[in-house]
Amino acid sequence: MKTTLTIDSSTDKKLRQLAYKSRKSYKDVVIATLHRGLEVDPPGKKVLTVKPYKMKTVSMGAVNPGYNLDKALQLAGDLEDEEVVRKMGSDK
Repeated sequence: MKTTLTIDSSTDKKLRQLAYKSRKSYKDVVIATLHRGLEVDPPGKKVLTVKPYKMKTVSMGAVNPGYNLDKALQLAGDLEDEEVVRKMGSDK
């Protein structure tokens, strides 16, 4: 079967080097490379297997009295509320 492939220049260069070193035709090297690739990664098999990342959690505790870093969003909201109240008080 004949087909047309678009191959990037760095891959083409590697294939041509393989063909030159092995004294085989470019076509034979491309076919052999495709066969090897298909043997390594059969269809339906996950190519990349990554172990799930697990992180041990630790308590960050309270830095200052009244500020608990374990609840960062609540802390951010409280600090923002304090700043709004402070700005409203300075405008009077």
